[in-house]
Amino acid sequence: MSARHLRNIGLKDYLEFLEHIECKRIRTKGGHYHYSRSDLNRPITVQSHIDPVPEFIIKQHLRALNMSKTEFLDMLYSM
Repeated sequence: MSARHLRNIGLKDYLEFLEHIECKRIRTKGGHYHYSRSDLNRPITVQSHIDPVPEFIIKQHLRALNMSKTEFLDMLYSM
């Protein structure tokens, strides 16, 4: 069994994950995608020109989504 880590999550996979959990892209401005969902206090912003998505960005988004690292990785690798 291999260890799963937050690092090296590709931009395409991460954007698919956000859409899978029903986040909608509300706008694209400059080099950023902005996603929102009704239960979020503020939008989730992803830089469109940085691939893979940095680990600290994913951690910030998981806090906003009230989701654990394990839940995220399980969902990401089951899609």
